[in-house]
Formats: sequence, C-alpha cells, structure tokens
Amino acid sequence: MEGLIMAGQMLLGLSILVGLHEFGHFAAAKYFKIRVDKFYIFFDFLFPLPGVANFALFKKKIGETEYGLGWFPLGGYVAIHGMIDETTDADQLSAEPQPNEFRAKPAWQRLIVMLGGIIMNVITGIVIFTLMTYAYGESYLPASEARYGVIPNELGKEIGFRSGDKIVKINGRPFTEFDDVYNPDVVLGNHSYYTVDRSGQLVDIAVPADFMDRLSDKGQTAFVEPLNPFVVDEVVSGSAAAKAGLKPGDRILRVAQQSTLFFPELQQALKANAGKPTPLLVERNGGNVTLTANVEDDGTIGFRPKSLLHLATRHFSFAESVPAGTKKAFGIVTTQIKAFGKIFRGEASLRKSLGGPIEIAQQYGGKWDWIRFWTLTGMLSMVLAFMNLLPIPALDGGHVLFLLYEMIAGRKPSDAFLENAQKVGMALILCLMVFVLGNGLFKTLF
Repeated sequence: MEGLIMAGQMLLGLSILVGLHEFGHFAAAKYFKIRVDKFYIFFDFLFPLPGVANFALFKKKIGETEYGLGWFPLGGYVAIHGMIDETTDADQLSAEPQPNEFRAKPAWQRLIVMLGGIIMNVITGIVIFTLMTYAYGESYLPASEARYGVIPNELGKEIGFRSGDKIVKINGRPFTEFDDVYNPDVVLGNHSYYTVDRSGQLVDIAVPADFMDRLSDKGQTAFVEPLNPFVVDEVVSGSAAAKAGLKPGDRILRVAQQSTLFFPELQQALKANAGKPTPLLVERNGGNVTLTANVEDDGTIGFRPKSLLHLATRHFSFAESVPAGTKKAFGIVTTQIKAFGKIFRGEASLRKSLGGPIEIAQQYGGKWDWIRFWTLTGMLSMVLAFMNLLPIPALDGGHVLFLLYEMIAGRKPSDAFLENAQKVGMALILCLMVFVLGNGLFKTLF
C-alpha cells in the first residue's frame, strides 16, 4: 500500500507540473497565432524515441489540436507546428513557412514561446509556496527551546564553541529565535560576539572579522546546531534504515560506540561510519534492540526524524506571504546552482546527487500528507524550471540558446544544424535517463 501511495503522489505531482509546463508553451504559441498540433501530458511514445510504441491512453481532437494522455509517465510535450523538436525533423519543413508556423514568427516571439513552460513552472512554484506560507505560516525554533545547548561543527569549534554550550545572548542582548544566531548582521558585523552558558559560567565568544569568508570557503551557513532529542518519524522504503529494520517511533541511542541522544550527534556518528555496516542501539516500546545498518557513503541511512523540541509558528498576511513565498521558491534554484557547482568541482558525487522517479516517490513518502505533497511539488516545479533552462539541445534551454544566437548574430542556424543538435541533445538525455533509472534501481535493490 505504501508503494501505491508513493507512486500515486508522484504521478499526481508530475501530472500537475508537466501539464502546467506544457500549457505555458501552448498558451504562448496560441497568443502569437501559432498552430499547436498536439498537447500531451506524458508521452505517447517511448521518449526520446518518437517512432517507438506510439499509443495514447486517451486522446481527443478539438479544433486543430489533439489533446491526450500518454502512456510513458516521465514528461509531456506540445507539438508546435513548424518547430524542430523530438517529434519533427527538418525534412518535414522543406516547404515555405506558413503564417501559422513557429519558424515564420519573429525571434522574440519564438523566444517567449520557448520560455513559456519555464515561466509557468516558476509561477507555479511561487504560488504554491505563497499559499503554503499564508495557510500554515512558517515554523521556527524559539531560542528558549534550545535548552540542551548546541553542537558546533569544525568552524564552530575554531571560534570557541563547545558541545553543550547554551547561547543566552547575542551582542549582549537576549534573542527570541534560534535562527538569530545566523543573522548576517551578526556574522558580518564588527565586534560581534555570543555569550554562552558553559557549565554555569558565562563565556563570550567573539566573531572573527573574516568569519563570513570562512563560512563561504567551507560552503556553510550553520556553524552550530541546537542539540535536539528525536525519534524516527518515517522510514524511507528500500533505504538502509528499512533494510536494517528501523521503525517509526524508534529512538536511536547509540551508533557503534557513540551516544546519539541528539540528532546532530547521530549525523556525526553516521558520517564517521559512512560506507560501513554499523550497529545501532535502538529503544523500542520500552526495551532496547540492536540493529545493523549499511550506512550510505554520504553518511545517511534513510529516515525522517521528528524533533522533540517544540517549534513555534510565525503567521503572515497574504501580502506578506507573497515575498516570503517567492524567496522560498528561488531559494530552491539557488540550492540547485550550488549543487551543480559542487558536482562540476568534484566535491559531490553525480551518482548520489541525481535522483530518478524512485527517489522522487520515496521523498513523497508512504503516507498521504498534503503539506509534504505541496511542498515537494513546489520544489519540483522550481527544479523543473531550472533543469529545462540548461543550455542542452532538446531542452527548452537549448532552443533559447539558439534563439539568442539568432537575435544577436542576425541570422539563425540552418534547419539541418538544428536537427543534428536535437539528435545530440536527445542522445545526451537518453544516456542521462538510463543512468538515473539504473542508479535508482540499483540503490533500491542493493
């Protein structure tokens, strides 16, 4: 049943996002009086092979456009008349351009058509995060809830923090939200300092003048985290935690020989045992059991924790929700850019970073939770916008790149060039699909 719920949520989320993305192209094309031959959610062929397994689960022609639901649920498309894409080649465009064809329109109109899907996904992400912010507010940890103190990372230790320190003041003043610890005015300020309660003694910890540079060098924003007791909230199906027998409600007391009463301690212990079978001492129903988990190379085992600290909620008016939701939406894009940067610099594994349908379904979870559903769908909408803007032939970004070249150079590439570029792009996408699907299946089975 959990697998069906995961698959159902993923298909619903992707159907919404793909439909809106393709509608962005469709609406822009119609606005500029370009004929649209097909509008499909999912593919009615084995993408990216347009001549293989051509059938639809549903289709109906209305006017000049055939609307349908394809059988291959990993995308969708609009067939815009007179445009070279995965459904058209240059041989079909040998006749003179007609007024209702894509290729007959000015470059700036074609550019808007190609950006239509990306723009629609960005709007969707902003709307989802805005409405979520308005409906549910924004959770935060009150400073008073960090009653067990903090645990520093290497940078936190460098400037003087110790595990168990309780931050009581910032720049000599009390504070109300724990995130105030990371406030840029404090991190970037001159002569900033934290006052901590260390075993009953008050100690001041100065913020170094080059602290921001140190954070940037290490790619970090947090240098201390609150110590928070936790229980297992949900185990990801097929993960190392699931294979080890971890269950919701479990408390992980120890990893190998390290106590893990608090979640940051667990993260550190798992990273120290990355890639190894590791014993876990677990409290379950008043008794203790020992499990063995094969810790992933990135120091995770695949479960969602539930903090036992009490969060507070900050509520917003609708007018306040719009900029707050927009900031959250574009924060996803910023994270994607940073992640790609790490991959290209060799600081992150491509295999670990790219997730396919199996990983997406696992993120939705085996319980139908509308808050998680819309949050993840909003995130995927922004990720879809970012990925489609990549300058790869066959993606929207590839078309945008060639159109920008045409607008700058004053001449467009030949149809033959565009067709060959499309084939290269399709080959790259096919290789990436095989890699992602195979990688996801391997991680699930092994």
